[in-house]
Amino acid sequence: MSAATIAFVSSSPLARVRAILIGSMGNLIEWYDVYAYSAFALYFSGSFFSAPSLEKQQLYAALIFASGFIARPFGGLLIGYFADRYGRRSAMMGSIMLMCFGSLMIALTPTVASIGIAAPIVLTLARIIQGISQGGEYGTSCTYLAEISEPQHRGLYSGVWYTTLIGGQLCAILVLLILQKLFLTSEQLKDWGWRIPFAIGALLALATFYMRRDMIETDHFKSAQKTMSRTGSLIELAAQWRMLLVVIGVTVGGTSAFYTYTTYMQKFLKLSVKLTDAQTTYVTAGSLLFAIILQPLYGALSDRIGRKPLLIGFGVMGVIGTYPLLSTLKEARDPWIALLIICCAWAIVSGYTSITAIVKAELFPTAVRALGVGLPYALTAAIFGGTIDSVALAFKNNGHEEWFYLYATALIFISLIVYLLLPDTQRNSRMEQHH
Repeated sequence: MSAATIAFVSSSPLARVRAILIGSMGNLIEWYDVYAYSAFALYFSGSFFSAPSLEKQQLYAALIFASGFIARPFGGLLIGYFADRYGRRSAMMGSIMLMCFGSLMIALTPTVASIGIAAPIVLTLARIIQGISQGGEYGTSCTYLAEISEPQHRGLYSGVWYTTLIGGQLCAILVLLILQKLFLTSEQLKDWGWRIPFAIGALLALATFYMRRDMIETDHFKSAQKTMSRTGSLIELAAQWRMLLVVIGVTVGGTSAFYTYTTYMQKFLKLSVKLTDAQTTYVTAGSLLFAIILQPLYGALSDRIGRKPLLIGFGVMGVIGTYPLLSTLKEARDPWIALLIICCAWAIVSGYTSITAIVKAELFPTAVRALGVGLPYALTAAIFGGTIDSVALAFKNNGHEEWFYLYATALIFISLIVYLLLPDTQRNSRMEQHH
């Protein structure tokens, strides 16, 4: 796609969507990487950890998974600052190359049998690099989405943007399904086949870097740059501390629910519901496909009725439904019933996921938008999102799996309070403010 084509987005809705998708491709790679780690951890954990049981190996893998999220706030700070000072395009080019490097490290890391304790150390470093990249990518791509979208269709484009996040996970699960069914045995996957998805992730990142070469800066950033304050965006950001807290409150419940039904769900289906490997993969893929369909529909609905009703709907139904949905799912032995239950959960969670990008972007002026969205989100995702697998597995290993259902419900309840107090960002948007 040429620069001329991208410049044409103002008059062509289709071209605008294509530009948003190119800007969002980093999210697809990010979530492909995240979900590839989560989905293939069932196969590669024995290559990095010498623990005697699968549950212990999975717990150690989950802890390293969480380390990438701990690094996200640093990425949100560094790359978000760069995006607000020097441009969205340059920041997004840099973040995608970091993704490539992190994925390549995992694909090439020797096993614990070959290099001992160095194997999990290198795996941790790779996850930290991925975390820095992902922390910066989220805020910058959210900002790019918001600034390039038509005001009356920002909710729709937010839903389109979120399809790339879930689409990345779907790509990872499809890679797993293809390898499982067509090419490799379970033993081959455990031996060396788990490296394939991470090599694919590195190649996808390179392809995205190539596609982003012709991206242009948004008019919002160019206008704000002409009057950029010499005090620096960090000082300007400090003046927005109330909005930073709002982003944290908006995110807590939604990110915990999102990770529950994505990264943790495959482990839950395998270890708790007791589905087979193939059933687990089919149910996971089917639920993600259903979630993808919902995102633009919910986003378009928010353009008509506002953002707040969808957020409150998610909050209320999440508080009421999380415990019964998860407890019922645990007892399901039919994969079709399991799929139906998870789809019901997505019908609730999509009230948050479909509009989360635009809600956060609408809270900040242009000069600090990338940093204002990315930093508090990354911090919240690190504490309450990336740790979901670890928390859930810890409860399970201690014989109190149902405590996790209560934990997830409590986080949604916190966000519900914020949603009730939050003005509708569609009607109180700060998108046109530069400072």
